[in-house]
Amino acid sequence: MRSVAGECGKMTDEHEVLTAEEAATLLRVSTKTVLALAKSGALPGEKVGRAWRFLRADVLAYVRGADRASGDGGSPQ
Repeated sequence: MRSVAGECGKMTDEHEVLTAEEAATLLRVSTKTVLALAKSGALPGEKVGRAWRFLRADVLAYVRGADRASGDGGSPQ
């Protein structure tokens, strides 16, 4: 049997699955905002049963991309 302990640490960070509440905490917005972003397709996520799940890497990528997207006609900050 092959040990993958070294790979598990890396996978945990990159592929950590977050609930809507955890994603909201990470983004410092309300859960309602996270769910609205997910339903509109702006924030990548998957519905598992009745709950949404998000990859930490996708949430962080959204933050990085959100600044660029808001420059295309968004309100000035």
